[in-house]
Amino acid sequence: MADIIITEFMDDAAVASLKSKWSVIYDPQLHKTPDTLQRELISARGLIIRNQTQITAAMLDIAPNLTTIGRLGVGLDNIDLDACKQRGITVIPAIGANAKAVSEYVISVALILLRKAYFSTNDVLSGLWPRTQLIGAEVSGKTLGLIGFGSISRQVSRDATVLGMKTIAFDPFVDDRDEAWEYTEKDTFNNILRRSDILSLHVPLTEGTRHLIAAEALTLMKPSAIIINTSRGGIIDETALVAALKSDRLFGAALDVFETEPLTAQSGRKFEGLKNLILTPHIAGVTDEANVRTSRLIADKILAALA
Repeated sequence: MADIIITEFMDDAAVASLKSKWSVIYDPQLHKTPDTLQRELISARGLIIRNQTQITAAMLDIAPNLTTIGRLGVGLDNIDLDACKQRGITVIPAIGANAKAVSEYVISVALILLRKAYFSTNDVLSGLWPRTQLIGAEVSGKTLGLIGFGSISRQVSRDATVLGMKTIAFDPFVDDRDEAWEYTEKDTFNNILRRSDILSLHVPLTEGTRHLIAAEALTLMKPSAIIINTSRGGIIDETALVAALKSDRLFGAALDVFETEPLTAQSGRKFEGLKNLILTPHIAGVTDEANVRTSRLIADKILAALA
C-alpha cells in the first residue's frame, strides 16, 4: 500500500521528488484498470491523475484517507467535484503550467489550415506541382475569436497579437475591469462567431457548454473561418461540424478533443474523407516542457498539502 498513487504519465524528476518523502505507486497505465486502482486507493492520502482517470463518488467511498487529488492539467470534468467537496478532498489543477503548449498548438494549426500547402507532400512527390491551387492565407490581419478567457486563452491572445492578429473574446465570468481586456476586445458570443476568421474554444465541459457550437452557431460563422477545439470534446456538435465542413460552410477545423475519447475507429468514421481537418489525440497541452512544468507544479503542491 502507498501514500500517493499516480495513474498516468508524469515527469520522472517530479515522481522522484514525491518518492523522496512518501511511498508512491507510479503506473502510467493504472487508469485502464479501475479495479486495481480502487484496491490501491484504500490507504492512499494523495492521488495524481490526468484526463483518462475517472474519479467517481463510489471510488472515493473506498478511499477514506484520501485528502488531495492533483490534476496534471486543468480540465476537471473527469472528477466528481461534488463528491470531493462532501468528503473534504482538495482538488488541485495545474493552472497555467501548460498554457504555452496549448497556445502554440492553436497558433500552429491555424497557420497550417489557412496556408493549405502543408498537406501537399504526396502531390509534389508525384509531380503534380499544385502551386496555384495551394495559395493560402496569412494569419496577420486576421481576427482570432476566443470563447472562454482564462489563463490558456489569454496566452493564446498574447501570442496571436505578436503575429499581427486582432483578438476578441467572450467570457461572461471575467470582470469588465480585468486588465486582460486591455489587449483583447470583449464582445458577445454571437458577435465573436460572426467576426472571427479563427475561432478557438477554451471552456470547460458542463451542461451549459455541451454542444455550445452546434448547427445554429456554425451558420453564424464565415465560410472562410476555421475552428479549433483544445478544451473538451462535447463543446462542438461533431455531426454538425462535419456537415459544415463537407458543404463548405466552414473552411477548416482542428480537433484535439472528442465526444468519445480515446477516439475509436467507429466514432471517428464520420471524419473520413475531410481534407480540411486536423485531428490529434488530446495532446495540445502536452509538450516535453509542459510535462516538466505541470508535473513539478503538482508534485510540489501535493507535497505541501500532505505535509
